[in-house]
Amino acid sequence: MIIDLIDGTYELFRHFYGLRRFTKEGEDRPFGAVTGVLNGVLEMIENNVTHVGVATDHVIESFRNRLWTGYKTGEGIEPALLAQFHPLEESLAAMGVAVWPMIELEADDALASAARLADKDKRVELVRIWTPDKDLAQCVRGDRVLQVDRRSKKIRGAKDVREKFGVEPALIPDYLALVGDAADGYPGIKGIGAVGAARLLNQYGAIERFPANVLGDELEAALLFKRLATLRTDAKLFRDVDELRWQGPTSAFAAWTERMGAPKLLARSLKAQAKRQSSL
Repeated sequence: MIIDLIDGTYELFRHFYGLRRFTKEGEDRPFGAVTGVLNGVLEMIENNVTHVGVATDHVIESFRNRLWTGYKTGEGIEPALLAQFHPLEESLAAMGVAVWPMIELEADDALASAARLADKDKRVELVRIWTPDKDLAQCVRGDRVLQVDRRSKKIRGAKDVREKFGVEPALIPDYLALVGDAADGYPGIKGIGAVGAARLLNQYGAIERFPANVLGDELEAALLFKRLATLRTDAKLFRDVDELRWQGPTSAFAAWTERMGAPKLLARSLKAQAKRQSSL
């Protein structure tokens, strides 16, 4: 059994700005990015993906905003994109896909939680996390839990994470705490770059083990940034991985495909459902 976990928020952004290359601002299709994400998920199902879950940010803000005032918010997100967040969640559910809309936590936390839950199940042979987000590199486990980066067409196991960042997957939160993450809105520790961070972490281990003189007055900030970078794995998303098995669209999906002006999605999903049932 292979489990595929998808970063729905990233995919929505990717498709929105992919379409924007061919449209003028203000002429965005109301469900253009949603349709793109659904097409991508359905294509995976047509290519024999059996167990799939999609994590989304129902709202952009999370508990991390209370820890660091500069943490990312929904400010600046284009209204045409923001308006597609909730329709994505609803249409995915109508298509019969397990979807996890996050409020207090983030989509990344849901992916980390789902990966942990799936990794614990002995029936699971492989877990693939579909996102380029460097935060998720901390979830990689050997060649069993992998990160798939569509953007660079890379599949990363633990060895690949070490080659890219210079540290083990478990030290990715420490690494990000030191170098910062502009996308998430925290700066890291001044004067420490990627090479220096990897050297310190390989020499001393986690930040908590650094000698007092290494970070000095910056230790407290580094530990805060590490907390921001550490993904939560305790979200209660499902009890059994079989809850992620795709069994076909619900009766509500026809209305969604009509609303989106994408009738082929319904036909394809029904065809994929028939094919799956015939193979049982």
